[in-house]
Amino acid sequence: MVTVSFNIPEEVKNAFNNMFDVRNQNIIISDLMKRAVEEENLKRQRVQAVDALLALRGTIPPITEQEFRNARHENRP
Repeated sequence: MVTVSFNIPEEVKNAFNNMFDVRNQNIIISDLMKRAVEEENLKRQRVQAVDALLALRGTIPPITEQEFRNARHENRP
């Protein structure tokens, strides 16, 4: 285990201490940090996915509305 030091507003510290006074605050902070890392990873993956789709979009030739409609109806009963 390591010790981490952060500067936070006094009102946030007081609200946290009041809310979680009987629980292990180290575990709560650790879980929040893990969640923040996971959320940031998901955010970065989404950005990469959107960028990849946009790049792919530029390489596909456009089709007409009729071609689109025909493709939707192909192989439908």
